[in-house]
Amino acid sequence: MTIRGVLFDVDGTLYDYEEAEEAGLHEHLVAEGLSAGFASRAEALRVWREVREAEYPRFLSGELTFAAQKAARIRRFLAAAGVAGATGTTDEAAAAWFASYAVHRDAVRRAFEDVRPALGALAGRFRLGVVSNSVTAHQRAKLEAIGLLHYFTEPLVCSQEHGAAKPAASIFLAGCEALGLAPAEVAYVGDDYEKDAVGARDAGLRAVWLDRSASGRPDAAAAGIRVIASLAELATGP
Repeated sequence: MTIRGVLFDVDGTLYDYEEAEEAGLHEHLVAEGLSAGFASRAEALRVWREVREAEYPRFLSGELTFAAQKAARIRRFLAAAGVAGATGTTDEAAAAWFASYAVHRDAVRRAFEDVRPALGALAGRFRLGVVSNSVTAHQRAKLEAIGLLHYFTEPLVCSQEHGAAKPAASIFLAGCEALGLAPAEVAYVGDDYEKDAVGARDAGLRAVWLDRSASGRPDAAAAGIRVIASLAELATGP
């Protein structure tokens, strides 16, 4: 079938999450006087991301709410920073700490440079949508803040409201349904090889893996997955 729609992942694909995260964390630790709790800025970022990678999957699996995973992350991170009584931090205090960090993070958030030209080239020729492992209101606000929301068909499809996370086939199929298209008419673009590319392929969509770091997967083509290094490669279509 001819491809008529394109679904996108958000973080790491459209939004430069890691750059904003690093800058936001550094500024917040300086403001909180916690920089001395780590040997270096790089060490603080390593711990922050290690904790995120441990706790965020608990939200995706349904074990924790979105807010609860934030609180769990803050307790573990503050404990690693040597803050006394960190493990007893209340949910309210953890939420306030995370919110203060988010102010610093959001001050520098941006879309990748290749995003607007790519979406502009695709808009009008393809129906565009979002499938994300997150919360709809959170991702909608993010896309609006970085000037991208108007490109996408509503509803955005996110795991919290859908009830399953990528790589589950159902969330990709829900994205296709939101576009009003069959899976074979839709391409999915994301930066996570297993969750995005393999998951989309297994759900019957055309899978496009965005490999910005050129890490390489020699088996991708044989697996039926297109590999691109930049969204600029989508200018002629997925």
